[in-house]
Formats: sequence, structure tokens, C-alpha cells
Amino acid sequence: MADTNESLGLAAYSTFAERYATFAQTKPHNALYERPATMALLGEVAGLRVLDAGCGPGFCSEKFARGGATVHAFDVTPEMIPLARERCAGLPVEVRTGDLSAPLDWLASESFDRIICSLALDYVRHLAPVFGEFRRVARPGALLVFSMGHPMRDWNDVRCRGDGTYFDTTRFGMYWSGFGEPKPYVQGYRRPLADILNALAETGWMLDRVVEPKPHDDMKVADPRLFEELSQAPGFICIRARCLPGVTT
Repeated sequence: MADTNESLGLAAYSTFAERYATFAQTKPHNALYERPATMALLGEVAGLRVLDAGCGPGFCSEKFARGGATVHAFDVTPEMIPLARERCAGLPVEVRTGDLSAPLDWLASESFDRIICSLALDYVRHLAPVFGEFRRVARPGALLVFSMGHPMRDWNDVRCRGDGTYFDTTRFGMYWSGFGEPKPYVQGYRRPLADILNALAETGWMLDRVVEPKPHDDMKVADPRLFEELSQAPGFICIRARCLPGVTT
């Protein structure tokens, strides 16, 4: 399952982990758009065991723990681990390093009621092995919620689509604004929607809901230009799937 390429998430976020933790807390794309949409799909978590896969500085982990969940979180970027631990200090959250493109072999099978993976799968080339590992550690009936760059939004951006067709998976990179200077250079993968949904089906997940989020009303004041852009077309896609009992991968 291990990816032969370097971890794109590690290569990017290790260069600006602290800045990400500071700016993403209130940055409109995150705080007023993707994060509320993704969190809403997971629903109430009181009394449940939650896996926060690709936890970053622990925004979601903290919220789930304060909502009554017991949380296990991991991230591929070592610099994110102390940031997440500090944010979740005193809460029932365990944080460690872990790579989505490798087996999650420290996690027991059928041990989680909810799994969240917020904006981390864009850095993984092959999705089916990741979904297969999520399926292994999920209890029957568990929910998986994840968010990614929207396939059509990225296809329409010449910086992302490369020289192939919409149906190709392409690796791209760009300099991100909004996280201070120097601008971090972040690489990821753009892929067709069918590859995302078929990888879910092949690994024992049943599609439950798809959200192409609209911006929170507060973004009208925080960033009117971005509010108008995201009101016309989505920047991310958020998906909820349910673990099918009796299906092995």
C-alpha cells in the first residue's frame, strides 16, 4: 500500500505547520466553508470513538472531544503533532504520526464509530488502499466523512489539470496565498469524480451523502470576493459513506 512517491503532505506542511495552525483557524476557505460542511456531515459524536485521519493542528479533534467523543488522531507531518496535542490538552484525544499512504497497522480492526479525513486525501495518489484501511478499522455501520478539492473546480483551473484529460489523475503544485510569507508551495493530486466514488464502492463503503458546499453567510463580510466565487461554484466536495457490514476487502 505504501506510495513510492514522497509524501506530498509532509513535503508541504512541514514548511509552514505553525503558520497553517494560526491562519487556518479563521481563514474563510477553512473556517467559513470546508470545515463547517465536513463537520456537519459527521453529526453528533457523544460517546463515540472517532478517528481523525490527517488531523493537522487538531481543529476537528478538539471539537469532537468537546462534543463527548474519544478521539484518535494522526498526521504525516511531525511538526503538526505538538500543535494538535497542545490544542487538545486535557481532552480525550490521542495524537501520533501516521501516513495515509501506508497501512494503519497500529489501529485495531473494527474500533471506530466515525472516521473523518478533512482535506488530506488530495495528497495521496491511490485512494482505494486508504479507503480499505478505513473500512478495516471501522465498526459495522460506522460513518466515514472526507473532503477534497472538487474535481471540476480543479479541472477548470489550468494550474491543476496539467496536459491530460479530465479522466486522468494529475499531480500539480502551486504557491498558496493567505498563509503568510514566504508563500508555501503545495503539491497534490487532481482526479475524476468516478475514481473517488468507485474506490469507495470497491472497498465496502456505501455512498450516503454528497455535499458541494456553499459559503457561510459570515463570508460576505470576511471576504466578499470569495463569497461570490464560492456561491457560483464549489471549491471542495464533502462526502459521507457508511460501512457495509459483512463486506471484506
